[in-house]
Amino acid sequence: MDWLLPILTPLAFFLAALLYASVGHAGASAYLAVMALMGVAPESMKPAALLLNLIVSIVAAIQFGKSGSFRWSLLWPFLLAAVPAAYVGGAIKLPGEVYKLLTGAVLLYAGGRFLWQSFSPKLPAEETAQPKLAIALAAGAAMGLLAGLTGTGGGIFLTPLVILMRWGTAREAAAISPLFILCNSASGLLGLGFQALNLPNGFLFWCFAVLVGGSLGAYLGSRKLGGRGLRLALALVLLIAGQKMVLGV
Repeated sequence: MDWLLPILTPLAFFLAALLYASVGHAGASAYLAVMALMGVAPESMKPAALLLNLIVSIVAAIQFGKSGSFRWSLLWPFLLAAVPAAYVGGAIKLPGEVYKLLTGAVLLYAGGRFLWQSFSPKLPAEETAQPKLAIALAAGAAMGLLAGLTGTGGGIFLTPLVILMRWGTAREAAAISPLFILCNSASGLLGLGFQALNLPNGFLFWCFAVLVGGSLGAYLGSRKLGGRGLRLALALVLLIAGQKMVLGV
């Protein structure tokens, strides 16, 4: 079965990028899930996920920027605090077991969120209000630190937070997420240090897969294409990989 890995792995990254980009995300938590199932070393997972995040967040930012839902006034307070915090998080080298537990918790959170979305009816539009500056800065710092520590861009936290707190609509949350992820991923990579990059074999094929998948997903997602079945499938993968990293089984 080992001969199937070079085929199935890029396909998994393609599907993950397609789904995540369709909701304004870059897919780091899904890439981490795939790498966890493959048994990739923890020291290789974070830089690989951040680099893949950069590729997808760039194409998603371009597509969602054209959607008309982007609000710079909503994004900048989170971004102001998140970027330096992501740099700090990227510079922190956690022990392997701690990294697995923290990343596993992120995967379980993301999987639970997508599982909930798969069975929840579409919520009606609600009135929104600009978040207070102090709250946005504190939330941004927390999300940026966690993004840098785990090798994610923080979008899986930003989008539900914005919607839950009624700071923006679902479309606005999706539109601001790619740029948030892009900046955090770049900052996390700088904190990690390019000399510390230890990328898995076949990484260039993964880059091509997420570029194609992310471009297609962002194009479709910015035009209101749904994907409940894919969300459910991804949720199951994330939950399986998350428990594998947390429990080691």
